[in-house]
Amino acid sequence: MQDRRRKLGGNMAVCSRLPLQRFLAAPSPRLPSCRRVQAESAAPGPLYPPVLPSRSAKSKSAKRRVLLEFYERLRGAEPREKIRGLTRIQRMKYVVYPQTFAQGADRWYQHFTKTAYLPGLPDRFSGEAEPRQELELEDAALSELRSLVCSALLQENWHKNKGRTFIHGGQKQYVRPFLTNVVSGLVHSLARTNPVLRLSSLDFDPQVNFYWVHGERTIPRGHRSGRVEPQRFQIDDKPHSQIRIPHQLPEFVPLQAEISAEVPVIQLEPDRLPLFRRQYDNNICIGAKLEDPCRYGHTQFHVVPDKFHRDKLNKKNLPGHIEVFLRANAITSLYAWTGAQAMYQGFWSEQDVSRPFVSQAIITDGQYFSFFCYQLNTLALSSFSTPNNPRKNLCWGTESLRLYERITDGDVIGWDDNVLKLLLQFLLNKPEN
Repeated sequence: MQDRRRKLGGNMAVCSRLPLQRFLAAPSPRLPSCRRVQAESAAPGPLYPPVLPSRSAKSKSAKRRVLLEFYERLRGAEPREKIRGLTRIQRMKYVVYPQTFAQGADRWYQHFTKTAYLPGLPDRFSGEAEPRQELELEDAALSELRSLVCSALLQENWHKNKGRTFIHGGQKQYVRPFLTNVVSGLVHSLARTNPVLRLSSLDFDPQVNFYWVHGERTIPRGHRSGRVEPQRFQIDDKPHSQIRIPHQLPEFVPLQAEISAEVPVIQLEPDRLPLFRRQYDNNICIGAKLEDPCRYGHTQFHVVPDKFHRDKLNKKNLPGHIEVFLRANAITSLYAWTGAQAMYQGFWSEQDVSRPFVSQAIITDGQYFSFFCYQLNTLALSSFSTPNNPRKNLCWGTESLRLYERITDGDVIGWDDNVLKLLLQFLLNKPEN
């Protein structure tokens, strides 16, 4: 019995020492191969949620997160809530004055508003206009409108010269009443030809405001020195009068049209213009409340200030500064007006306009008239959603056109009908529908 156990133990020891490779190499029905190899394994998903910066931290990523979440809440809000949310926090901002005598102000204002200036007027008002855009007035109607303007001109000239040697504030005492009578009379007379003028709203001395952000600045001094903050701008404009309509004017060029004119780029600080920074309420307004049905702009009328004297600028060898002043006034006033109209429709820098907004402006001193057209193509001057925005706003304008030469003995000398016809063309512009 013990010999048998020894034999079995010896055999078991021998069997346990056999290598395993022999069994694997030899074909055996006991070990079938069931191995399946996948050609492409699926990418594993994230095991943990992303780590977000704290809202209460002072890091750049935390501030960026708070700002982006605030923008996301504004995207679905109503226009009133968007305007309130974008203007509720007061910070120091540059106040842009439309009527400024600074040298080269038009190029600075083009840079602030991302506006390209094109000399002349759009094809709609030029000789290449389509037949439906040409001035359609009979000779009798044109003669009636001419007499209306001449009567208003002679009336104010008589009040100006009746026994007075000097009038302080001639623009306010003479030009503004003249323009009031002309605008009121022409709008009333042309309402028969242009139906949109019947539904329009004529405002005198309205208050137009616009607040926006463009570019960044590094705080030079103080307890926040070294930090980067956006550059804030505010326009507070007060034109002589404006016409608002319930429907939008047609675009001058398509939204994605290629325009060769470039926007000037100025690397200097706005303080060099000079511009000054102030802190007060941020306002966005077209001159009417948000519920007003006439929420689109038609034409603005501006009167140059009393300090603006053509003869004095010519004596100082600054004839080109006359047009610089007028271009700067038109660019800032029309950008503020059209930008506020777009904000009333729910657009802002992170939700750029889907259609152009168009407005017109006429600037005068009673004798010379300048005509400007503006098309707002973008509000995203500094945007997280579109950092390299290819769009740019467009402004067309003419040089000063003289309506008449002088007034002598109750008669207007050197009358120019082309200026009157261009004024009527501006007022006869109407929406397509």
